[in-house]
Amino acid sequence: MKREAWIRLLIVALFAAAIELLCRTKIIPATVLIPPSDMAVALVAILRSGELNADIVSTFSNILIAAVIVAVLGFAVGVVIHAMPSLRAAVEPLLASYYAVPTFMFYPVFIVLLGVGSAPIIAIAVLLAVVAMITATLDGLDRIPNVLRKTARMYQLSRLRTSLLIELPAASPYLFTGVKLAVAYSFIGVIASEFILSGSGLGYAIAYAYNNFENRKMYALMLLVLLAATAVNSLLNAIDVRLQARQLR
Repeated sequence: MKREAWIRLLIVALFAAAIELLCRTKIIPATVLIPPSDMAVALVAILRSGELNADIVSTFSNILIAAVIVAVLGFAVGVVIHAMPSLRAAVEPLLASYYAVPTFMFYPVFIVLLGVGSAPIIAIAVLLAVVAMITATLDGLDRIPNVLRKTARMYQLSRLRTSLLIELPAASPYLFTGVKLAVAYSFIGVIASEFILSGSGLGYAIAYAYNNFENRKMYALMLLVLLAATAVNSLLNAIDVRLQARQLR
């Protein structure tokens, strides 16, 4: 493990130890926050009981489906917009102001169109995340050095081979940044939709525990979401570092 990773781990450990100390000494009341060790114990108990397995599977499945849809759809739309300068000039101001729109207000529309269940939640997550992937795709395609395209023309590569062998690898670090954002926004979109609008899933379970003053359960589930998001983000960061290193060779 690199030195930076050890420092990062030490910061997290010190933060958790400080929270633990503040909770154990009652400086932070148990009605507000429970010690991290109690969260971990409660989380293990929930996982061992299996009472929320269906909700856990549902939430992480929805996040995975949303992230995949966003990555594919965002990339495809980004490529189309990049290939049409007049279209790009028209939509770029809209993309820049996109996140001023509260996407959760479209939930009733998605229920009418897609019915009750996971589909409207996934649709909200896709709506929330797709512009980040489109923007990353445009950024990646913009940053491909012209010398690479000239080399492809010199070797008389077809348009398809140029895209697959030259442009896609050259833009991959930027595209992967879009994938990382897609995953992050999918987490936010799915958990927040379940918290506010759904009757199942981890977000709903957290909201239900909150409304019934079940602090141990609520914080245990929040810890689960935090650990899952951190693990996924760490994995994606590791892949990103490898891509960046290969780009510099």
